[in-house]
Amino acid sequence: MDSLSTLLGNKNFDEPPEMASIKKYVRDEFKVEVGVQVRDKDIVISVPNSALASTLRLRGPEIKRRCQLDKRLTFRIG
Repeated sequence: MDSLSTLLGNKNFDEPPEMASIKKYVRDEFKVEVGVQVRDKDIVISVPNSALASTLRLRGPEIKRRCQLDKRLTFRIG
């Protein structure tokens, strides 16, 4: 049986490139930190307020193009 340190030593803790590019885009454009969760078919972006969620929803095609995404974007408020 493997030890915990061996199991954790083999795990990759780097965040996916999609996550980093979305966080950078929102930070550069709006100076706000957001949470990003990458799932199988979509990417969930957690934002602090509904105004930012609406703005990002309208900029969805631009975000997909600039961040080179092919998954569906979902926005969560809170």
